[in-house]
Amino acid sequence: MTEVGKALHKKHGTKKYEKVLEKIGRLKEKYRRVARRYEIGVEKDDQSGNVTSINWRMKPIDDTSGYYVLRSNLMDKNEKEIFDLFTMLLDLEDAFRSMKSELGLRPVHHQSEYRCDGHLFITVLAYHILHSIRLKLKSHGITHSWSTIRSRLSSHYRVTTSMKRSDGKMLFIRKTAKPEDCHIKIYNALGLSCRPGKISKTTL
Repeated sequence: MTEVGKALHKKHGTKKYEKVLEKIGRLKEKYRRVARRYEIGVEKDDQSGNVTSINWRMKPIDDTSGYYVLRSNLMDKNEKEIFDLFTMLLDLEDAFRSMKSELGLRPVHHQSEYRCDGHLFITVLAYHILHSIRLKLKSHGITHSWSTIRSRLSSHYRVTTSMKRSDGKMLFIRKTAKPEDCHIKIYNALGLSCRPGKISKTTL
């Protein structure tokens, strides 16, 4: 919207009333969720047919209305117990999603039974490790999904710098990059070093 307003004061910018309305319409279509929060006014010069100014203000919208309902036939359970069961089911569904995706449960490329059993055993073992990590993170207030945790930690790198020495040999220095706040929070919760791995130097 700011760019549309700036164009009114540029030499070859869009100033015609109809064209400006088209631009605003396209922006409202592209950013529907944001557009509904604003009321936009366009002032027009009747003599030239050009837009003189664009004004907008945020509309008061009640985003807190609505209800979240759980329906159950467990008549012997109270509200808290039913909600706890519901969250447990969500965790189980998330566990199966993790095993089928990140932990490599599928596809199974083995054909013999004992190899398939080994594949399933390693996957379930990996999930138990994953679950223990998530429990430890939750105890420190980190309740993100496993995919979110992996995504955040994936931005922390080990960096290799290479340089040529005066004797013609190449020196390679490898070390962990400086962690960001989101990395430090996870590492501290798990009791891990914020800069894992030592600085290594290799000459070739």
